[in-house]
Amino acid sequence: METYFTIEEKYLQAVEEIRSGETPKGLQILNQIIANDPLYARAHFQLGIIHYYDMKDYQTAGYHFKTCIELEASFPDVYYHYMNLLVFLKMEKQAEHIKSKALNTPGVNAASIYNFSGLLAEKNKRWSVALNEYEHAFLEVTNKDEKEHIWENIERVKTKMQKQIAYKYHYHVSN
Repeated sequence: METYFTIEEKYLQAVEEIRSGETPKGLQILNQIIANDPLYARAHFQLGIIHYYDMKDYQTAGYHFKTCIELEASFPDVYYHYMNLLVFLKMEKQAEHIKSKALNTPGVNAASIYNFSGLLAEKNKRWSVALNEYEHAFLEVTNKDEKEHIWENIERVKTKMQKQIAYKYHYHVSN
């Protein structure tokens, strides 16, 4: 006798397989879900997670995160991981767009989104923008460990700003 599962039951089964270390089996179930219902946003989210963190297939991960948001923009979990990917790839324009959407989505950890935005600005040596984003993150944070991490980011950027000013002064003096 064959057992029939609803799409939600299959999704939960896939998530459980992934959590128990059976990523290939979870991936197979998720791909079956997408084959049967390409509009099931949360399967795209999980596929994005697997492709980003496990398979290091960033283009496919980005496709699945983007598709998840297009299908279910109110799903808060996707924004953290998509921002993480966009910062990793230094995709500033897309990150700014996703940040804007994320900050208008209930349930999103705004502190993390601002922190990612600050990190991207810092990677691009835009110190004042980075500092501003980190300060926004600090105002939003509620977790003690995350608060300490954000404070370290603020201090690091301030140090870089001071070093840059000292370097420019030193550079002009020696001419």
